[in-house]
Amino acid sequence: MTELIVNQAFPENFIPFNRPGPVGKELEYIARSVESGHISGDGPFTRKCQQFLEKELSVARALLTTSGTHALEMAALLLEPEDGSEVIVPAFTFATTALAFVMRGARPVFADIRPDTFNLDESRLERLITGRTRAVVPVHYGGVACEMDAIMEIARNRRLRVIEDNAHGLFGSYRGRLLGSFGETAALSFHETKNFCCGEGGALLINDPALVARAEIIREKGTDRSRMFRGEVDRYTWLDLGSSYLPSDILSAFLLAQLEAKDKIQAARKRVWTYYLRNLLPWAKKNDVRLPRAHPHREQSHHLFFLLLPTSESRERLIRHLHRRGVYAVIHYLPLHLSPMGRRFGGAKGDCPVAEDISERVLRLPFFNNIPDADLRRVAEAVAEFKV
Repeated sequence: MTELIVNQAFPENFIPFNRPGPVGKELEYIARSVESGHISGDGPFTRKCQQFLEKELSVARALLTTSGTHALEMAALLLEPEDGSEVIVPAFTFATTALAFVMRGARPVFADIRPDTFNLDESRLERLITGRTRAVVPVHYGGVACEMDAIMEIARNRRLRVIEDNAHGLFGSYRGRLLGSFGETAALSFHETKNFCCGEGGALLINDPALVARAEIIREKGTDRSRMFRGEVDRYTWLDLGSSYLPSDILSAFLLAQLEAKDKIQAARKRVWTYYLRNLLPWAKKNDVRLPRAHPHREQSHHLFFLLLPTSESRERLIRHLHRRGVYAVIHYLPLHLSPMGRRFGGAKGDCPVAEDISERVLRLPFFNNIPDADLRRVAEAVAEFKV
């Protein structure tokens, strides 16, 4: 299989898969952060980002973290799984969706995905639940919502916690409700490949107010240091498990400018997604290639644009063709249950046939906020030249 690395160096005229960049006051805010003398965690820019997310998403608390992975690790600590507890995760997702819970002693149970949205297949969820199941972790792939009504109903009936992996879906919604507001907790990512970025970063969204106090302690190395800074205690001490999950306020300064440009960024990404769809649809129909589409009851975040090729072989040929045309296109997840770690938890070929099939045929096109119109045309023209 073609080995693809997102951040490798390219010739000058090569169109990369991703190119992060400022869209507003990022550099001004970074300078302010440095001049303020507070560049460690929980500075003024961190607090402003958290307040922005809490207001926009109507969540009880938003806590910035150093990565989406760390947000999931905090969610796992709050879950308190016992050794042998099970957590259901989709097979088609990034490793840390499962890893965060494995690190706390839980066993991942891999669920197959829907062929239309590539999200966890809610119709297969019930059969995966056992007496050891503690939680389910739906991933909103590409910023398209999972079937949250069905997932939440099953979770309520079986007394399971729901932890949303919303790394792709910030400001996306399901039936008018914003993603990240359904589960007990939710994780966001602000990695440089995401719609809103600060290089490396994330956030834990907390919808259950009863978890807020402990989440703050976990985030502050297991101490009540946050309470001391608010004047609620005279000194802080070690109370619980935890780690150093606070991002530098310099990163938060960059992120705040991105969040303040929310409408501009979302409009830019919708424009890229719509351009690809409009210009590639005739080619796709002719070559039996599936493109993403709008889905009922969902407002997506337009995180990515994929091509689902008829075969693995045609995907590999298209990758090579695009590289020759100066376009860097990438594959996506390899199924977790077939990874070396996934097999250690009992994963085997055939367990999740849809995920196995999709992973062999999906290809993602260059997609970033400030991609020039000329580059969009080059990508679309290069794809349209290819005969499956």
